[in-house]
Amino acid sequence: MAVVDILFTWWSIPIAAGVFIATYLYSYFVTYGHLRDIPAPFPAQFTNLWLLYICRRGERYRVVDEIHKRLGPVVRIQPNHTSIADPDAIATVYGHGNGFLKSDFYDAFVSIRRGLFNTRDRAEHTRKRKLISHVFSAKSISQFEPYIHANLELFVKQLDKLVASGQTTDKNGKRKALMDCLPWFNYLAFDVIGDLAFGVPFGMLANGADVAEVRATPDSAPIYASAIEILNRRGEVSATLGCWPQLKPYAQWLPDPFFSNGLNAVKNLAGIAIARVKARLDNPPSVERKDLLARLMEGRDEKGEPLGREELTAEALTQLIAGSDTTSNSSCALLYHVTRTAGVLEKLQAELDNAIPADVSVPTYDMVRDLNYLNNVISETLRYHSTSGIGLPRQIPDNSPGVTIKGHYFPPGSVLSVPTYTLHHSKEIWGPDADDFKPDRWDSLNDLQKTAFNPFSHGPRACVGRNVAEMEMKLIAATWARRYTPELKQDVMETREGFLRKPLGLDIALKMSGERFGLPHNSNSNSVMLKMQPSPTSSPNTINTIMDPNIPPPPNIDDLLVIVERFMASNDAGLPGGTATQSEIDAAQKDSPDKGEPVKPGPWPTSQKTSSSSSTAPKG
Repeated sequence: MAVVDILFTWWSIPIAAGVFIATYLYSYFVTYGHLRDIPAPFPAQFTNLWLLYICRRGERYRVVDEIHKRLGPVVRIQPNHTSIADPDAIATVYGHGNGFLKSDFYDAFVSIRRGLFNTRDRAEHTRKRKLISHVFSAKSISQFEPYIHANLELFVKQLDKLVASGQTTDKNGKRKALMDCLPWFNYLAFDVIGDLAFGVPFGMLANGADVAEVRATPDSAPIYASAIEILNRRGEVSATLGCWPQLKPYAQWLPDPFFSNGLNAVKNLAGIAIARVKARLDNPPSVERKDLLARLMEGRDEKGEPLGREELTAEALTQLIAGSDTTSNSSCALLYHVTRTAGVLEKLQAELDNAIPADVSVPTYDMVRDLNYLNNVISETLRYHSTSGIGLPRQIPDNSPGVTIKGHYFPPGSVLSVPTYTLHHSKEIWGPDADDFKPDRWDSLNDLQKTAFNPFSHGPRACVGRNVAEMEMKLIAATWARRYTPELKQDVMETREGFLRKPLGLDIALKMSGERFGLPHNSNSNSVMLKMQPSPTSSPNTINTIMDPNIPPPPNIDDLLVIVERFMASNDAGLPGGTATQSEIDAAQKDSPDKGEPVKPGPWPTSQKTSSSSSTAPKG
């Protein structure tokens, strides 16, 4: 009783406040006293809450960049986290030599179990990387080209339909489609990674919509939701909670619905992987096809046993995340910068015209792989847009002697990062035109610029799928840039940052540019067909569906869209809903008989430019 009486006395409040303040002062003067000479925003010296707040607003890359401009190349952004804006620090922090570990930031990204992306144990990461690294080697990626090619064929056919049905024309009478192009890049990226990872696309291109199956367990009933919305919310909440991962178990009870909605998205994203793995295992290919899941199934765990279903699903989830919105975000940013920068599109089209036969709508990789200006455009996009603009945090291991960078000594346990966006936009590195989009700069890079360019990270934890990502970006850019002429319908492409820097949408007017190389603007040009093995028949959207857009998509997709739109609206309102059950789908189908007509392709019905969890939207 005496303790209870003390707690309810008037002076318990100042005592509690004193203990609270003393805890932070001890951390400042003792625990991290060796970092006191490093400049920092005042709150960042004492608490992780400052960076968490910045990430909650989706502004981390921009705020960190401003701090470096104001305080110098070495700044503290958390009590034990120092950001170092120096190209020479990349090899030290991320390279093979020092063996730095991923920090506890990555604990916030764990859902099913740790995968290749978020494992922090060095030996476990080495084992996991060996499972798939050879699949993504430069010599091996040719096996993926037929499937990328097939999805690009459907991408072209659907955009052709949109243009042909456009309600506006240019001064020459050519039809134009008014559209948000970001959803279509999303559909393409999801279908490609679905095909490469699970042997069958998601069917988003065929349906012109974003609907994915979700299962809580392999045996639970399926529900349906927006995969893109789920992925966006998951990235935002995980990157925010990564600033204070100890908060994750309690975040669902915070009054801000950003956290509860985001954590639901984490579960639903895992549910998408569970559903895709189940479909793949229940319906194996009729002929052997070495998709990524097949490669993972050949792997062994630390005991030499085949991977269990949980680990298999966790690794499949890693590939799904890595291969979807990264590609679509970069492709959308590329279209924006190429279109808004005078002379770039025309120069790119001229190079593509010279390299690709006139009757080919989707080129082969051999046709475009070594095109100089195309490579320049992609590199400049990755520099300027910086899809992952934050500094990826690394922790100095306990058995390390520590490291000295820019005159500052960092002992074991210190967390360091190198901010990608800041290096990519530094005028000291790139010159006074660092904030200009200039593909020609890549014809004459100096050594400092080569060192500073770091879009796929560096060292043993660098992006394992870099070769596939570069191939996909080249094929996507070459396909649309040669076949279409876009016109921007908005001045600035707004972005929001989660783990990635994401465009919120991009309104364009799209018209065919076929006459430029001798094709009628509405013609069905030939393509270079690549040999493909059949895909599994676990989904209506098999390769056969992809190759023939006249085959009707799954019935009543409009009913699915209504339900998934409700999912997005309920989440925006902070309501508990969020998915559609199979019984709801069945009821909708019963009330709305299938007419067997292909769905007219169109943008996602609910604007993706609205981010309910954002109070700000950084520009460009």
